[in-house]
Amino acid sequence: MRDRAEVVIVGAGIMGLAIAYNLARHHGVTDIVVLDRGYLCGGASGRNGGGVRAQFSSADNIQLMQESIRLCRDFAQEMKINIWFRQGGYLFLVRSEEGRRMLERSVAVQNEHGLGTRMLLPIEAQRIVPELSTEGVVAASFNPDDGVVFPWPFVWGYAHAAEKLGVEIATFTQVTGFRTQGPRITSVLTDRGEIRTRKVINAAGAWSPEIARMLGVELPNRPHRHEICSTEPLKLWLGPLVSDLSNGLYFSQSMRGEIVGGISNEDVPPGLDMGSSHRFLALYGRALTRICPILGSVKVLRQWAGCYDLTPDQNPIVGRVDEIEHFYQASGFMGHGFMMAPVMGRLLAEVVAGGPETPLFLKWNLRRFKEGRLLTESMIIG
Repeated sequence: MRDRAEVVIVGAGIMGLAIAYNLARHHGVTDIVVLDRGYLCGGASGRNGGGVRAQFSSADNIQLMQESIRLCRDFAQEMKINIWFRQGGYLFLVRSEEGRRMLERSVAVQNEHGLGTRMLLPIEAQRIVPELSTEGVVAASFNPDDGVVFPWPFVWGYAHAAEKLGVEIATFTQVTGFRTQGPRITSVLTDRGEIRTRKVINAAGAWSPEIARMLGVELPNRPHRHEICSTEPLKLWLGPLVSDLSNGLYFSQSMRGEIVGGISNEDVPPGLDMGSSHRFLALYGRALTRICPILGSVKVLRQWAGCYDLTPDQNPIVGRVDEIEHFYQASGFMGHGFMMAPVMGRLLAEVVAGGPETPLFLKWNLRRFKEGRLLTESMIIG
């Protein structure tokens, strides 16, 4: 491992790798070391459902995801790896009048920004997925451009492309601390040695508060275990990813035929826990067979969990911090960091390379929590 680098990125998930790739590819910054405590795809980037959507309630997220979806379309050709990107759309369902009003407001904002999202009656939603039971469903929304990718090659694509450009990726390497001179970072300490550097990017996801705390920076993020399971493969029949916003249920069908999905579960142990539970299977099984009874006899083959990286206002923490020079944050993305990484990698790389912070980064800066400028986002799954 190098003993000095222009930039050190903590976290070799898709966010950290996307930033590294864009720094090298578009700004010529190749003297980069990306550190990870585990293996590639060992964290949230390899443990999610692969959804990519522009259906959000805030204009910022909608605009970001329009660009991110475009980058996903071009990813396989640019990186020479198949990510199995399939644009079958997202079908959101709500079961209350309050949910319907929220969905109508969100769709209006999406339409203002060029998305072709449509509000649907329950019977219209059933025409898109005839196997659905719409009992109790009040309304739905559908955007055909949303889609799903296979997470692992998405991560591998960024990793391989970054390495070809000269980036070093050091897995199974634990960050143990930092050396500083006043507000300046001078080196990163690891269990494999010391790396002298002036710039550090904190892209460690649910582990980000732990990394920031080593430099005296307190992040309000907290980890939350989110479980997923996958069934035996079936003949391809399900077009969109379906989500019931009343309980956080979502499920889609992979290109290999498995039904992959999850559901909200507040009753989980606090902290960084990636274990599996019977409670999740009970919640998910009841909700899934309620909305899609045909899946009642399908066998579950495997179950796993990863950690959402939650913030108090359900929006990320991005950009510089006031306390430490050249210590950049890229965390707090809830369950959306995977889908936002292509565009966030480009935007944050520009800042790290010396460019000005965008208005969005000023809005998403850590200081908003001290100043009471909390943001909102209604369309959260899981």
